[in-house]
Amino acid sequence: MPVVNPEKLIALQQNPDGIRNDHGKTSLTDALIATNGIISAKLAGKIRYLDSRPDEQIRGITMESSAISLYFSMLRRSTPDAPPKQREYLINLIDSPGHIDFSSEVSTASRLCDGAVVLVDAVEGVCSQTVTVLRQTWVEHMKPLLVINKMDRLVTELKMTPGEAYIHLSKLLEQVNAVLGSFFQGERMEEDLNWRERVEERVAAAAAKEQERADKESTYGANGAIVDTDNFPANEFEEKDDENLYFAPEKNNVIFSSAIDGWAFTVRQFASLYEKKLGIKRTAMEKVLWGDFYLDPKTKKVLAQKHLKGRNLKPMFVQLVLEQIWAVYSATTGGDQGKGDPTMTEKITKSLNINLPPHITRSRDPRVVLTTLFSAWLPLSTALLVSAIESLPSPPVAQESRLPALIDVSPGASHVDPSVREAIVKSKTSKSDPMVAYISKMVSTPESELPENRRRGGTLSPEEAREMGRRKRAEIARAQTLEGALNRTTNALEAWDLEDANIEEEKQPDSEHLIGFARIYSGTLSVGDSVYVIPPKFTPAHPHNNPEPQKVVVTALYLLMGRGLEPLNSVPAGVVFGIGGLEGRILKSGTICSQLEGSVNLAGINMGTQPIVRVALEPVNPADLDKMIRGLKLLVQSDPCAEYEQFQSGEHVLLTAGELHLERCLTDLRERFARCEIQAGEPIVPYRETIVRAEEMKPPANKELGRGTVIAVTTSKQVSIRLRVRPLPAEVSEFLRKNLGAIKRLYSDRQAEEMGKKMDETSDGSEQEDVVDNGVVGGEKVLSLDEFKKQLQETFEGAKGQRDILANAVEQITAFGPRRTGPNILVDATKESICGRFLRDTTSEDTTQQAIGDTLQARDFSDNISYAFQLATAQGPMCNEPVQGIAVFLEEVTIVQSGEDELSARDKLGRLTGEVIKTVQQAIKQGFLDWSPRLLLAMYSCEIQASPEVLGRVYDVLARRGGRILSESLKEGTPFFTILSLLPVAESFGFSDEIRKRTSGAASPQLIFQGYEILDEDPFWVPFTEDDLEDLGERADKENVAKRYMDGVRKRKGLMVSGKKLVKDAEKQKTLKR
Repeated sequence: MPVVNPEKLIALQQNPDGIRNDHGKTSLTDALIATNGIISAKLAGKIRYLDSRPDEQIRGITMESSAISLYFSMLRRSTPDAPPKQREYLINLIDSPGHIDFSSEVSTASRLCDGAVVLVDAVEGVCSQTVTVLRQTWVEHMKPLLVINKMDRLVTELKMTPGEAYIHLSKLLEQVNAVLGSFFQGERMEEDLNWRERVEERVAAAAAKEQERADKESTYGANGAIVDTDNFPANEFEEKDDENLYFAPEKNNVIFSSAIDGWAFTVRQFASLYEKKLGIKRTAMEKVLWGDFYLDPKTKKVLAQKHLKGRNLKPMFVQLVLEQIWAVYSATTGGDQGKGDPTMTEKITKSLNINLPPHITRSRDPRVVLTTLFSAWLPLSTALLVSAIESLPSPPVAQESRLPALIDVSPGASHVDPSVREAIVKSKTSKSDPMVAYISKMVSTPESELPENRRRGGTLSPEEAREMGRRKRAEIARAQTLEGALNRTTNALEAWDLEDANIEEEKQPDSEHLIGFARIYSGTLSVGDSVYVIPPKFTPAHPHNNPEPQKVVVTALYLLMGRGLEPLNSVPAGVVFGIGGLEGRILKSGTICSQLEGSVNLAGINMGTQPIVRVALEPVNPADLDKMIRGLKLLVQSDPCAEYEQFQSGEHVLLTAGELHLERCLTDLRERFARCEIQAGEPIVPYRETIVRAEEMKPPANKELGRGTVIAVTTSKQVSIRLRVRPLPAEVSEFLRKNLGAIKRLYSDRQAEEMGKKMDETSDGSEQEDVVDNGVVGGEKVLSLDEFKKQLQETFEGAKGQRDILANAVEQITAFGPRRTGPNILVDATKESICGRFLRDTTSEDTTQQAIGDTLQARDFSDNISYAFQLATAQGPMCNEPVQGIAVFLEEVTIVQSGEDELSARDKLGRLTGEVIKTVQQAIKQGFLDWSPRLLLAMYSCEIQASPEVLGRVYDVLARRGGRILSESLKEGTPFFTILSLLPVAESFGFSDEIRKRTSGAASPQLIFQGYEILDEDPFWVPFTEDDLEDLGERADKENVAKRYMDGVRKRKGLMVSGKKLVKDAEKQKTLKR
């Protein structure tokens, strides 16, 4: 293959109509890279060129998104009758990971692309990650192209006949389309609901106007017209057409391929092959080559199924396509010995007008003949690149359809400058147009691999030769100086100096530089341009709010070429590129814009996975602590999903998406970013604490007050507080958990209201808009105050058993917790309503805030009680983990006025503040423990595909680790079972390796974080009934799993562990080494 120069690719960037931005899989991309002469065609599918990391090559999976620009030329007709002309195209290809731990890499790549090549295994079919990727393409409004890969497995592994394979492929296609249909149906139902709400609002407004007119009894005719217009129901709901949504081979958006054997085809390719032979036009042939259409062998006419008249004919796709593919496999790798039939191979090559070289035909490896024959007949690169060019849109077309929706959901969308919006939507490339680019992530690159530090070719440029001469002269002068110094010193000092000098020269580590992985949407960006870096919480409604966008100078632009970078001077709209100069200015993702006023913030991306696995890190050598912290900060910038926290205990904790992601982060930290030995502790798994009403509970602490009720008195005996703790119904906790965005927005509204008009602008502008953006992600709309109150009231009323207790709780809610947004509520049930109402109407006046008078009142402690509630729910009594699903009813606060009048009320308040906070916090914990406490475990949803032979081993591993089987189903047409189960995150470490070892690689799990699930076991339970004591004995021989988890967390946090033996053996301890 001819090698394509970078200059050719740079020139093609100026033609936006000839650009395609999409992303696909590694083995498949090798075949595309081979067309540009970057790698050998023989190594395509084996070398995995875009897997540039050593651990990617060892494991055989992709861990980081990599981009490469490819050149492709083809003959195209402008009209059906026009002569074909040579057209050149630039394809920006991004290869993204398929493992669930690296879903964030797929999310970051999706915003940069206009189309997606979605690969589905022909045998395994639709799995959980397929659904995740399809959902990402749907959310980002990308046009997908389906590739059914590993078709060779149907022939060689499952031994299917062409007819069976056709039925299997049809069902697989239906499954993929069913996933797309579910997305469409969900969106359509939401739009229908919004339309009905708008109609109801208009009808209500019209009725109100009508009533107002009747009350006034005097109005003129124009009002009547207005009422008629408003009373008129809105236009009927417009149904969206989903015809172009689905994958169908006749639409040329489905490719059948085998990347390992190097072949792929579309229906259009075979339609062109049979056009002359059957005398049917290609356009007509495309429509009937897939589906229930049959070829009459006598008349050579195409028949539909109803015209078969009982004849047993094969579908055209089986007869004309699959049987030919199967024939090639049979001829090359079939037979008893698997060596094929040379005579049949020769016959096939003659019929296809293909000449195989003699060294290929004489080869003893039948796969060499197979791959050479297929690459000459149905080259993978041709099918994929032609389909990408014909099916996927160019940047101007894609931006016109995609970007309006993305701009509309960005923070402060109504304040975006119309010129900026138009430039983005129209993909304007002029230097005078506003420049907007989106940086999806920061990529870490060693300094030696930057183009400015890499020497081109074998000859030196004059500048490089002069620089090398200068260095040589400096080295000679240094050596002479060193020799003179050594003559005046002792031999011992001589050796020390030389050794030290060598060490100094050796210790010059290759530093890392962060380069932005970006896509430009409008204008032209050049090296040296000054641009504004838009932070994630920026809104154009208040552009000068803190943190105010910074102005930076673009120091370098790069063409991304997989493992290498090529320098660029400028990039026009529609190009995927690398950008230098943003190090330290962008944390993970962001937007850069040429203007500040009216700019757009495109940084709202759903990362797909949240970091759930936490690990405490420390350097082996304590002196390397600063190195490790610097390395962690670099790692967080370069990894879209990793996070870094420093706990109050001083621990440096790394948060990652899963076990494999953690392993990759630690490797990067040791070898690239920190460059020191780092040891990781045991993985820290999050838990939640809650309470339930169990059948067998210990008697309440105070039978007169009732279960969960506590009367607490401060140390000074001046303040007495009565409160009651109750478990929240599961449906209420779930509702609060789902609407965290709405609670956060309501809190920011209250905060802005209390801070006054000036603070109203900053809080409402930055924080509130960010909440709206976060609320929309994931398909949930942020509820307004009235909607939230209404739905919460309905949830309370629907709760079984506690309807009377929670009936009036909505209006009395004072706070949510922990962190003011969690699934716990503080209810002010006092007569005076001392803490105020959180869900009050913003227009109503709030009289809770009053100045402190001469005497202390209960409402003076309202903030302290609310703060104590936040502390108590942030750290539960079992193991200091966050609490969820409790309601705290504040019933009474009594203040005993002391006889001492020496201290003023303000001084008394200052002294009592700490006492009240501590007392309320302890009271909530006492009330919590009066019920039956439970731990909530973080759970993974586990999907495993396995053959019947290894099912028993899979179940054995799951059962030993506390997993629970949800379903087991046989994939139709295959011998594989799909097992869905739930597995505690705490038991998941080493799970994938154990499954692979026990099944000899025949099963591999996919773990997705599912949420928290209650472990129905009281960690404090001891046998106390006669039956329990008789069955289990006083020591309860059965292991308490909840207590094991709780004690493990308490031990890690340095809390007291009850029942722990400090001395195992009572013998005198001996010192073995003296």
